[in-house]
Amino acid sequence: MATKLFVATKAFIEHDGKILCLRESGSYVDGSNQGKYDVPGGRIEPGEPLPEALAREVREETGLTIARAQPFYALEWQVNKGEDTWHVVATCWRVVPTDVSVIQLSDDHDHYAWVDPTDKDFPLISNLRPALAAFANISQPSAVAA
Repeated sequence: MATKLFVATKAFIEHDGKILCLRESGSYVDGSNQGKYDVPGGRIEPGEPLPEALAREVREETGLTIARAQPFYALEWQVNKGEDTWHVVATCWRVVPTDVSVIQLSDDHDHYAWVDPTDKDFPLISNLRPALAAFANISQPSAVAA
C-alpha cells in the first residue's frame, strides 16, 4: 500500500450567516463520503496557485464566482482508496461569492444546503469539523479582506 500526498483547497462560501455544503453523489469516482456533505473544493494541480485552484474548484462544483477569499485554517486527513492511502493537506478559505442566485452542481454532488456553521448535527464529513468550528469562531462574517 502506497501513501499519496495531495494538496487541496476548501471553500467555506458564506451567505446570510450560513455556509454552502454539497452532498457527495454516488457518481463521484474519487469519492469516499457518498451521501454526506462537504464544502466545495478539491486538489490543486501542479504549478497552480492556491487562489486560482480555489476559484476553479468553486466554479466547477457550484457554478459560482468568488468576489473575495481569505485563508483561515489548515487541516489534514487520510483516507484509504483502493490499494493506496491518500494523505490530504487542505487550506480552508472564507469565501464571499459574487452572487448565489443560481447554483449549478457538478455530477459529483446531488444536493446542496445552506448550513448554520454552529450546527453540530448536520451530516458533514467528520474531517471538516475542526475547520467548521474555527469558521464559526470568526467574527464579522462580512469582513473578508479583498
